[in-house]
Amino acid sequence: MANPIVENIAKTNADALAKSGQVAEAIMKGSTTAPTESGNASRAGVQELTKAYQELATKNAKNLTAAIQELFAAKGPTQFVELQQKLIKDGVEAAVSDSRHIAQLTTSVFTAAFEPVKKQIEAAHKTARI
Repeated sequence: MANPIVENIAKTNADALAKSGQVAEAIMKGSTTAPTESGNASRAGVQELTKAYQELATKNAKNLTAAIQELFAAKGPTQFVELQQKLIKDGVEAAVSDSRHIAQLTTSVFTAAFEPVKKQIEAAHKTARI
């Protein structure tokens, strides 16, 4: 005759081992897909940042050329100084705006790159609690 207490303990242990196996399987599956997704997002983000920097460099080169032409076209020292002050002010404002844009883009790129890993960690925690 089987002891019900021993059977209950054996069943509980078997259930716990099965649950541990399921958790390990979920973690292992996420461990292989999350880095791939993260790598893909990183690659796309770096391409986006590279494009933004290239556009910024092109814009700045055009602005510098236009500024030099304006300074050479000044009719006298007073107009030259006024134009120079305007160009400096505009340049500082553009630099602040461009820096803000690049910072936001960088933040979104890193957030997107780490999102798959974050989801995998959250899923592992959720699975471990079940």
